[in-house]
Amino acid sequence: MNLRSVDLNLLVVLDALLDEAHVSRAADRLGLSQPATSSALERCRHLLNDPLLERGKGGMRLTAKAESLREPLKNLLADVVSVLDPPDIDIAALRQTVRIIMGDYPTMVIAAELHQQLAMKAPGVNLVIQPWHGADEALDELAKGSVDLAVSVFPKSDVSFQRHDLLFQNYLVVMRKEHPAARDFNLEQWLAYPHILVSGRGDTKGPLDEALAVLGKQRRVGVVVPSFVIVPPLLMGSDLIAMVPSLCIPQSSVKDYAVFEPPVPVDGFTLHIAWHVRRDKDPGVQLVASVIRNTLQKLDVQTGR
Repeated sequence: MNLRSVDLNLLVVLDALLDEAHVSRAADRLGLSQPATSSALERCRHLLNDPLLERGKGGMRLTAKAESLREPLKNLLADVVSVLDPPDIDIAALRQTVRIIMGDYPTMVIAAELHQQLAMKAPGVNLVIQPWHGADEALDELAKGSVDLAVSVFPKSDVSFQRHDLLFQNYLVVMRKEHPAARDFNLEQWLAYPHILVSGRGDTKGPLDEALAVLGKQRRVGVVVPSFVIVPPLLMGSDLIAMVPSLCIPQSSVKDYAVFEPPVPVDGFTLHIAWHVRRDKDPGVQLVASVIRNTLQKLDVQTGR
């Protein structure tokens, strides 16, 4: 292919069409007329020898080739922008929205500090924190460009992503201060009372149950909740027991809880922050990432957990 014959504007239109899967919405996003956008779609079809968008049930859908083009096209356009218009970074003057996928428990411990730091350093940077539905989905959203950062436990990432350690988390057993099991806590006491299990998918068993089964033991899961935020009030009003990552125990009311190491070996985990390599030089994204890293690492040192 002769690159001199390719209009780069077509690639900008194609990127919007693949994101929206809808000609009118892509036209509105780009400030173009619908006929001009339809014409650009036809030129892209000819250039790439593929329909790209096909009519399906309920609207247009992307062809397999179109799906395969989404990520490399976004990378290409990001590289073009960095070459033609390298940013002169003035953090305080940034006007940007940064989208983050993050679970509820890191969100609840850093959201206020994150907002305060950004308000001082970059008041024009807005945050959208979206719910976590698993590491695979988070990486997929990063690849598609629909989010900028993700905080989760990620496997070793491929070259398309940057992954950095935030902190190591161990698990702790927590119950209300006056819980009967707190007087002489041991394995049998732990298993004598119903447990809270946190599962966004409604699972009634987790890795801990497998570890207990190896020992010939089992627990009763009395309540399954979708969020760690729900755990503290449940503990305070019952004889339920929970096992949570250490940062989930509210520091403001830690005196109200009895906290123990699990009476069986339980592996901890490293929490990561990740972004797609196309965001490596995005000043707003990198600022938010650095504030998240510093906030969580400082909190980890302060709590000694």
